Amino acid sequence: MATRKLNSTYSRNEQCMIGCDLTFAISMLGGRWKLLILDKLAQRKMRFSELKKEFSYITERMLTLQLKAMEQDGLITRTVYAEVPPRVEYELTDMARELEPILNQLSSWGNRQRRLTRQQV
Repeated sequence: MATRKLNSTYSRNEQCMIGCDLTFAISMLGGRWKLLILDKLAQRKMRFSELKKEFSYITERMLTLQLKAMEQDGLITRTVYAEVPPRVEYELTDMARELEPILNQLSSWGNRQRRLTRQQV
């Protein structure tokens, strides 16, 4: 990833925003793919190729970047097995498992709101 100047507007804004606990949490989960990846890994450990099959519309590069970011944030662990060919598995950390009831509740809320929105159209 590119290194940003510490005094850039983006970096200063980022520092202000992560001072808020909710914003910090959302920044860890934000983006197009992280919640979908968390949802799949909540079911079981998965290999990169399995995740790629689940999300055929995501590029390998983007999947790799998202997995690396989630690993750096402590949401997933990456285990490499000394085999030929190498086998790599991803799974949720205990910290990410703490999110499951929150994400389930948020999903239920989203489901209700989607249904209400469709009824209004």
